[in-house]
Amino acid sequence: MADLNSRTWRKATRSQGADNCVEVALSGSTTAIRDSKAPEAGHLTANSAQWAVFLNALKSGALDG
Repeated sequence: MADLNSRTWRKATRSQGADNCVEVALSGSTTAIRDSKAPEAGHLTANSAQWAVFLNALKSGALDG
C-alpha cells in the first residue's frame, strides 16, 4: 500500500461520537489501520489472512476485556 493518501479511510459507523476510534483503508490483499485522532502518526498494515483472524477474534469476543 504505497500511496495511502489516495486510499479511502473508513471509520466504523458504531464509533460516531467516540474518541477511541481507528480507521481502515482496504486495498486488495492489504488493510491499513490508523488512529483516527492522529492519522499523521502512521499506520499498521495487515495482509488479508491477518485481518480475517483479527476480525474473527473481535466478533467472537476473544478480545473483550
